[in-house]
Amino acid sequence: MRPEHTEQVLEIYRFGIDGGDATFEEVAPSWEAFDAARLAEHRRVAVDPAGRVLGWAAVSPVSDRRVYAGVVEHSVYVRPDAHGRCVGTLLLDALIASTEQAGIWTIQSGIFPENTASLALHRRAGFRVVGTRERIGRHRARWRDVVLLKRRSPTVD
Repeated sequence: MRPEHTEQVLEIYRFGIDGGDATFEEVAPSWEAFDAARLAEHRRVAVDPAGRVLGWAAVSPVSDRRVYAGVVEHSVYVRPDAHGRCVGTLLLDALIASTEQAGIWTIQSGIFPENTASLALHRRAGFRVVGTRERIGRHRARWRDVVLLKRRSPTVD
């Protein structure tokens, strides 16, 4: 993910927000806020031959505590017209490789149960359901559950 991808990355984030089943967020952050919250070395974009960003993936640390140094939370977003083209799989595979190479042992994510495509993608990538956080937050005037998934690296000890 480079500076020239900024606008397209935020546009894809807005598509996810507008869809209603990707995030609790109501508006996309500024680039400065997005940048500050995500680890620079673990950001990926999928770009078509014309230079259009099809999707992105990034991680954030779950805590500043040293004991959690190898645990991150991630996001994967794919533009709607690129759904079903394995973009999410490519991004998630690249993200897993990147984090494992850096010694990160656990990747986690919270996904709305209605987002069945994302749940299936994560299961195929080796994530397992840890549990459901029932009615964890209000979103668009209703309580939402979040399925907590994690992937423990088989190679990082």
